[in-house]
Amino acid sequence: MSETPIRPLAGSASRGHAPWVRLVHWLIVVVVLTLAYSGVVILMAHPRLYWGWSGNDLTKPLIELPLGRNYRHSGWDAAIAFFDDPKGAVSQVRTYDIFNQNGWARSLHFLVAWLLVAALAIFGAASLFTGHLRRDLLPKGEELHAKAFWSYVRDHLVLRITPAKGGPPYGVLQKLAYLGVVFIALPVMVLTGLSMSPAVAAGWPWLPGLFGGTQSARTIHFVFLCLIALFLIVHVLMVFLSGFGRQMRAMSWGK
Repeated sequence: MSETPIRPLAGSASRGHAPWVRLVHWLIVVVVLTLAYSGVVILMAHPRLYWGWSGNDLTKPLIELPLGRNYRHSGWDAAIAFFDDPKGAVSQVRTYDIFNQNGWARSLHFLVAWLLVAALAIFGAASLFTGHLRRDLLPKGEELHAKAFWSYVRDHLVLRITPAKGGPPYGVLQKLAYLGVVFIALPVMVLTGLSMSPAVAAGWPWLPGLFGGTQSARTIHFVFLCLIALFLIVHVLMVFLSGFGRQMRAMSWGK
C-alpha cells in the first residue's frame, strides 16, 4: 500500500452533485434549521434536562440550561405533602410567571419532523439504488490507512484545505461526517423525538425504554442537537475555506 496520503479532492475530476442529492440537501437544511429554532423555543419553557422516566420543576436536574427567564427560577409557596411519608411526593405552587408560550413551536416541531423522516427515507433509498452510498460515501480502504487518515486530520486542524471541485469525490473526513449525520445523528433525533410523545410512549413503551426513559430520550435529543449544530458550523466553515461560490453553485443549480 502506498505511503502517500490519498487526496481525491485534488487529484480527481468532480462528477458534480446528482439532482436528487441537491434537492434532498436543501430540504434537510430547511427542515433542520426549522426544527432547531422551534426546539430551542420549546426548551426555553423548561430548560432542565433529566435522566430516567420522569422530571419536573421539583426534581433535581441533570443539566440546567441558561435559556430564557425560566432558568434557575425561584418563588414557591411551602411544599405540600401528598402522603405522610416524609420522603414521599410533594407539590408546590409557583409565585412567579413562567414563560410557557410554546404551543406553536411544539406543533411546528412535530409537523416538520415528518419532513425530516421523509427526507432521510428518500436519501437512504436513493443512496442505495443509485450507488451513491457505495461509490461516494463509504471510505475506501486506502483512505482509512493510518498515515493517510492522520494527514487529512492534520491538514484540517491547521485549515490547510484543498479547493473543492463542487461534488464527489469527497475527502475521508467528509465521508465520515456525512455518514455520521445522515445515518446516525438524524435517525437518533427522530427516535428520541418520538420517545417524548406521550401517545407513542403509551403505545410503544419499549421505544423510550431503549434510551433509558422518556426524560433520558429528551436529554439525548438535546445532546445530538448540539452535535448537529457543531457539524453545521464546521460544514459551513469548510464551504467557505474550500471555495464558497463554487460550492454553492454546485449544490444549487449544479454548475
